Amino acid sequence: MARPTTGFTASIGRTPPEVTSVGGGLATSPLLTDGSVDAVAVPVAPPGPGDEGVEAREGTADAAARYGVDLAEIAERVRLTGAAGEAYVLQLPRPVGSAVTLPWAGLPPRLVVVGVGDGSPRDVRRAGAALARATRGLRRVVTTVGAYAGQSSSDEAAAARALTEGYLLAAYRTPTVATGKPDPAPAPLVLLGRDGTRVAAAIDAGRTAARATWLVRDLAATPSSTKNPAWFADQARRLARTAGLEVTVRAPRELAAEGFGGILAVGAGSASPPRLVTVSYRPATAGPDAQHVVVVGKGITYDTGGLSIKPREAMVPMKTDMTGAAVALATVLGAAESGVAHRVTAVLPLAENHVGAASYRPGDVLTLFGGTTVEIANTDAEGRLVLADALAWADAHLDPDVLVDVATLTGAATLGLGKQHAALYGTDDALVAALAAAGETSGELAWPMPLVAEYEEAVSSDVADLRHVPSDRRIGGGSITAALFLQHFVGDRRWAHLDIAGPARASADKHEVTEGATGYGARLLLEFLAELR
Repeated sequence: MARPTTGFTASIGRTPPEVTSVGGGLATSPLLTDGSVDAVAVPVAPPGPGDEGVEAREGTADAAARYGVDLAEIAERVRLTGAAGEAYVLQLPRPVGSAVTLPWAGLPPRLVVVGVGDGSPRDVRRAGAALARATRGLRRVVTTVGAYAGQSSSDEAAAARALTEGYLLAAYRTPTVATGKPDPAPAPLVLLGRDGTRVAAAIDAGRTAARATWLVRDLAATPSSTKNPAWFADQARRLARTAGLEVTVRAPRELAAEGFGGILAVGAGSASPPRLVTVSYRPATAGPDAQHVVVVGKGITYDTGGLSIKPREAMVPMKTDMTGAAVALATVLGAAESGVAHRVTAVLPLAENHVGAASYRPGDVLTLFGGTTVEIANTDAEGRLVLADALAWADAHLDPDVLVDVATLTGAATLGLGKQHAALYGTDDALVAALAAAGETSGELAWPMPLVAEYEEAVSSDVADLRHVPSDRRIGGGSITAALFLQHFVGDRRWAHLDIAGPARASADKHEVTEGATGYGARLLLEFLAELR
């Protein structure tokens, strides 16, 4: 049954702060004197060859003149280098006594000097993140960060989107039900010196991408005392219906009748039964090149490891083991919000891998959707079982042109690639290249990995069609062998697998990434959908 409604539930689907753009410049803008703005943020870059001190960018000289402040001297004094992600807040004093008039009288009381690095979208995104952290709790912030003289319209739009994304992603705070004083809210942001429909569209795209990431983070951060399969399914149903999308939820009776042996086995040890959710978006008008993209996300709402139980320390972050399902859900919602030209379906296999009298066991043989039999060797490798069921069903019933699965699947991916890159596998070189390129553009990096045919023996079994983990540890390549197992369930589809075990979680804030659940994957997939031809 569903868990009681709590403050965490109320947080799901939060809206990020407003970002707008207006024309004009800092020298004359009336925004600085209308009393609604608490801070003005201006950009600086690293010095050029042979230069000393940071390089002022668009609006910095105008702000210095209007405030009567030597910003170059201040930057040198506080040792700013102009690197992307630097931010220094200058708190301007107020006068004492009515006879004293200061140059900045009537202007916002804070100047924020922000490093923009080389001005690339990556560095502007980092600058936006630094600005968000420096101005949290203020009423309104005006900035010229990301703008420069002679900027082309495409570069202007790219910078506006990057700044919006970085600002909104770093503005995120984990939902809480703590009874103390809440964290200060992020400030609305105004991009000064930029106007027009192209910039407005870029800001909207940045907000959509950030909102998708916020949703993934909110779902992943929700504790499993609230979040079980039924609760997650309820959130998916609510959000999908609000967006006008088709949604179907299969409960245990339907799962059993249709033969989802993997999902049922993984969820059998829990008092919270599994679900399978599908959410579908169809564009209002589908062109001749429109494709059907199906995204399958691993949705283990808590993972004890089952009978192959995890150590306590390894269990602590396992409320986030459903991040793949959250990414799939956020992707289809984001596709609908942005009106992508392709049909998109999210498939969410949801289960809690627990310990109980009905738990599946090492040595069991399961029959997955479609009839494939699988020998179980480790109940803590449950993710590939629920994904296999969902992938086989999607192949049989959804007729996708592109099939992608996303999962916090293996520790081996983290060992091989660390926390910055997902492991990317696929059966189609063009698809893999497109996803990797989307990762570069979005800042959510993915590294193409090989499906090594010689490792196929790792998933062979003497008592079933497949074995879901290798019997011979000497083969190694745990992320590769997991991908090889999943490949057996995708038919002849163009398929890609994203193992996001590394970048899905972070131990500290860094640029646009926030501590805890990072929301990795939604922006990458939305960028991929936007560019898919």
